[in-house]
Amino acid sequence: MQEELDLKSFKEEADSRLAHNKEIAKKLRKVKPRALDGLFHAAHDQVFEAMDCLTCANCCKTTSPIFKQGDIQRMAKAFKMKVPEFIDAYLHLDSEGDYVLNEAPCPFLAADNTCIAYESRPTACREYPHTDRKKMRQIVNLTVRNTLVCPAVLSVLKIIEEKI
Repeated sequence: MQEELDLKSFKEEADSRLAHNKEIAKKLRKVKPRALDGLFHAAHDQVFEAMDCLTCANCCKTTSPIFKQGDIQRMAKAFKMKVPEFIDAYLHLDSEGDYVLNEAPCPFLAADNTCIAYESRPTACREYPHTDRKKMRQIVNLTVRNTLVCPAVLSVLKIIEEKI
């Protein structure tokens, strides 16, 4: 396993780059969709060749995924709970009407940064940090917000910035 990331230094850098990253987002919106996807996918692959999410888990420590109905049913089954029991124990509706965790860090995050619900984890967790998906143009603003949570996303954006 790689050395644990310095999340304090990451947070300082991410915060200091936020305005700059918003300017990069404006440039990214001018890139053709397929080309933009290609830039993100190449940068994603480059970053994740060197990065191990288990050295960080900042997403699990600081934010909640949105739980869709299928996620809730899958998680409840994995924990041998009825859906209402799972919701009562772990979730609440946020201001946008989405189910999210009651607390951070995630109650399913183990001390070694692994997920005790890995096989049944929510779709949002499975797809995070979303830098390898298609139609990246649709989530440029989310990507900028994710630079405040995920060191990999910040690194991906830095690599792309050098190429545009």
